[in-house]
Amino acid sequence: MTEVIMPKMGDGMEEGTLLEWLKNEGDSVKAGEVIGTIQTDKATLELEAPGAGKLSGILIQNGETVPVGRPIAALLKEGESLPANWTSGPSKPAKEPVAVAAVTNAATVEQGTAPAANLAEGRIKASPLARRVASEKGIELASLTGTGPGGRIVEKDVLAARPTIAAASSAPSVVASASDEVVQLNRLRQLTAQRTAQSKQQVPHFYVTVEVDVERITQLRAMFEQEESGKVSINDFVVRACALALRDMPEVNAAFTSATTVTKLGSVHVGIAVAIDEGLTVAVIRDADRLGLRQIAAKSKELVKKAKENKLSMDELTGSTFSISNMGMLDVDNFIAIINQPNSAILAISTARKKVVVGDDDEIEIRSRMNISASFDHRVVDGAVGARFVNVVKTYLENPTRLIG
Repeated sequence: MTEVIMPKMGDGMEEGTLLEWLKNEGDSVKAGEVIGTIQTDKATLELEAPGAGKLSGILIQNGETVPVGRPIAALLKEGESLPANWTSGPSKPAKEPVAVAAVTNAATVEQGTAPAANLAEGRIKASPLARRVASEKGIELASLTGTGPGGRIVEKDVLAARPTIAAASSAPSVVASASDEVVQLNRLRQLTAQRTAQSKQQVPHFYVTVEVDVERITQLRAMFEQEESGKVSINDFVVRACALALRDMPEVNAAFTSATTVTKLGSVHVGIAVAIDEGLTVAVIRDADRLGLRQIAAKSKELVKKAKENKLSMDELTGSTFSISNMGMLDVDNFIAIINQPNSAILAISTARKKVVVGDDDEIEIRSRMNISASFDHRVVDGAVGARFVNVVKTYLENPTRLIG
């Protein structure tokens, strides 16, 4: 028998949601064949069969969330059968690896008999995500009945519950009216809300804004189009400039890893924020400091297309060491972005505008200018270092021929 487990598809992944089984109980499958789809905190991915056999003993149904490493089904070869303690169905307990059980501190509770607290041991069986959401909403897990496998409390149980009186009284309440509409957040928006709130709560942000003259970049882009040598966006220039600046200042290409350590990262992987219908995702240009401007332009275009089609691989969704968020196309003068942990910095790009400026020889000129604002993790980057980094980026952008090579 081969177990089908919830796979770990990224360093930060703790659990996954089964969106859909693409095979039915009893169907024969081949090794590597896609048998379902999984939603992680970053993307929708395909679940491949780890072996050949008949799909049997399905333990979770569409929409259920379970920790990584947990069995969710089995593949049986000819003559094999499920073990006696393996029972299919979403309301039955599944066999859990010891490590997962230890992390979740869970006791086996049969669904529907009582709230999910184990009164004998004082322990509650709940997914890590359910615990986080309950903590944010001020909901006592002991008051809930789990609808997940084996009576486990899952996210939907918490979202359907009311906050405790103490928590509700500490936050402003919304008085509903007949014209109001309650909209359920999709999975990506829920996770974005959790991650951004966590970043703002845990990371001491500070911000540095500078104005950049992009007149030369504008002229270069016009020349590229005239020569029909391909389009290169301002964002591509910024990615290239940031990648080189991170190579020049490796102390910014780092992560806070413990109360006593910071890790300087050996590779420069630049994440670019991409707005999609479901929300916001970050696509990663790996080894961006080793790519030329046109290579970055081609890679960015490819990643944005794949992001909008929900086809980014885990390698393209994870591992960024620095991030960029661009609102230049949305007519904004300035904005600051929330750091994408575990990165120590993120750069926000505003709209380039024609401005009247005084030149070095005191002559009045009209030039294209834009604001860039960097957010830094003060545990990793000091103020003076952050200011120098932003000005290194500015110098590259104002001398774009250094970015073409």
